[in-house]
Amino acid sequence: MIYFLADDHYGVHPGKNIFENLPSELQNNITFVENDWTLLQSGEWLKDCELLILNMIGTTCNLPHPDKNAEKAIKTWCEKGGNMLLLHGSSAAFWQWDWWRKIVGYRWVRPNDPDGVPNSTHPVKPYRLRVTKNRHPLSSKLIPFDLDTDEIYTELEQVSPAMVLMDTFIEEGVFPQCLETIAPWGGKFVSFIPGHHIHATANKKLIANITEITKYLLKK
Repeated sequence: MIYFLADDHYGVHPGKNIFENLPSELQNNITFVENDWTLLQSGEWLKDCELLILNMIGTTCNLPHPDKNAEKAIKTWCEKGGNMLLLHGSSAAFWQWDWWRKIVGYRWVRPNDPDGVPNSTHPVKPYRLRVTKNRHPLSSKLIPFDLDTDEIYTELEQVSPAMVLMDTFIEEGVFPQCLETIAPWGGKFVSFIPGHHIHATANKKLIANITEITKYLLKK
């Protein structure tokens, strides 16, 4: 079973929109939850989880940050070598946990960051996603594509080694938009950052890339 946890991201519901646009063969193997951390905190998902997908940022959307029970469950998943797909700003899903902030490759930095790092930014404009030159097995499967005006997550902090699989080049510079990092316990974390408004999260090429990444992370 794939568990997909999301917040509504200020009413634009990117996680829900992505879930509803995924191929049916994936949808049928996904438990999707929005704006409710009860399942996450219960730890029940650990019994049959094959992949954890997140599209959430802790404390946003008037939601509480996941609690210590969620932290215990997530740490258990990581220590088992579990894989994760971190969509949009999900590198900050659990930004209040010290250990989490150190392992996600490039992290979205919230205002009032506990480590005192200046917050990340998100200019809003059209942009193009490029596949980088790399030898990762996903590189031949990812598709470059253009997005109409949308948030572009920039100025993330690199906290651990990561391979950048896709990036974007805008006036402000070159910024990673898809990357893989290996957690200290061996699990693969792939961050796929683009996609905020509904026109972006329904983009067929964006969905195709998320589908390929999901299949990659499901491989044993």
